[in-house]
Amino acid sequence: MSRPSGVAATTAPPEEPAPAPSTVRSKLTFAGIATGNLLVLLDTSILNVAVPDVQKSLHPAAAALPWAVDAYTVVFAGLLLAGGVIADRWGARRVYVCALGLFAALSVVCALAPDVGYLIAGRALLGAAGAGLVPASLALLIHLNPDPARRTRAIGAWTALSGLGAAAGPVLGGALVELGGWRLVFLVNPPIALAALLLARRLPVPPVRAVRALDRPGLALSTAGLGLLTFGLVEAGIEGWGSPYALVPVVAALLCFAAVALVERRVASPVLPPALLALPKVRAAMVAAAVSCFAYFGGMYMFAVWLQHTYDLTPFKAGLASLPIAFPVCVMPFFTGRLVARHGPRPVLLAGMSASVVAGVLLALCGGHHPPLPLIIAAELALAATGTLSIPSAAAAMAVSAPPEYAATSQGALNGIRQAGSALGVAVLGTLGALTTSGYVLIGIGLPAVLLVTRATAKPSA
Repeated sequence: MSRPSGVAATTAPPEEPAPAPSTVRSKLTFAGIATGNLLVLLDTSILNVAVPDVQKSLHPAAAALPWAVDAYTVVFAGLLLAGGVIADRWGARRVYVCALGLFAALSVVCALAPDVGYLIAGRALLGAAGAGLVPASLALLIHLNPDPARRTRAIGAWTALSGLGAAAGPVLGGALVELGGWRLVFLVNPPIALAALLLARRLPVPPVRAVRALDRPGLALSTAGLGLLTFGLVEAGIEGWGSPYALVPVVAALLCFAAVALVERRVASPVLPPALLALPKVRAAMVAAAVSCFAYFGGMYMFAVWLQHTYDLTPFKAGLASLPIAFPVCVMPFFTGRLVARHGPRPVLLAGMSASVVAGVLLALCGGHHPPLPLIIAAELALAATGTLSIPSAAAAMAVSAPPEYAATSQGALNGIRQAGSALGVAVLGTLGALTTSGYVLIGIGLPAVLLVTRATAKPSA
């Protein structure tokens, strides 16, 4: 029998299927996998409320201060696809454990940073470790739950616990800053990482069906493209869309993506396999994830800035003010997993994406400096519905639709585009200022995305 195209001559020996783990052991292993991912999302938001204390302590230049926060996101987004490919090639368990240990060690480095340059470098390295954790954790979760119904419920629970990190970040960060300063924000990471390792001592070892040839040009170009795009979007939020620091990286990113399209036609084993991208449901999951993260994370950042400027809140109170949009992410994905298992990803995904359009309509009605509070809360809850329905449904749709041999690669690609969507949402919605304008943007982006996903996921007529 001929070897599949793009597979190297060396294949892993067949492995005996491992005995099914006990219920208690399986739950502990799941908790370890989810806790590691919680740690990654915790660091996307925990430092935001600590920025004034960092400024007071390290006295950085004004242009350098935002990068103490954003260096993490740029590297995280840029390397997610590479993290998925590496996990597929060298083993999800090995990559997960190594990345978790690095995350703990680098957190200590950040806490000890003597100046903002060291802090930015440490945050960038933390982003690299996070990019290894996320796709590897999802690949392990998929292997731990081979049954599709169990898998979707597990992904819902995984997303809920991960969302707890994003939701708890501002509140926990504000409390730690008021307790002992910004360095405590990083020292909370090592105990969580140690707990994750202890909980997941018996991680599954997904069998490696075949060792794919490593597509170095495609990997380098896609990583550079995602990194440059995120860098440009962050700079647009800091310097404005007319700044060359924003425009040049975005143009360079587009050139990298164009080069990827050309290079991938000529390599034996492309970094994003055509068999994966040819699936309409895979493409729909990517669009849904990007648009939903644009709306949810952009809206979360927009409300945090708007509430602080309008009501002059302390760091801890600013974190509490984000709870209407953040807290549902800690609870609802448990139910989202059940809904997806019962009805399939499509209706849940479309409901969540439609909620972003509803949020846009509500924000478009928010005229004046102090719009009615019920209208603000309703818009926050609509964005929370987007985060709790669309994002886990997109991950479940990808897990069900992608071939098993591309489990980590597909999740790395999905999470890469999620982070790009999040960065774009923060850059766009965070710089518009007016809630009404942000509402029009959400409507303009959300409606076409809903129609596109509806068409891509429709069942073919008999």
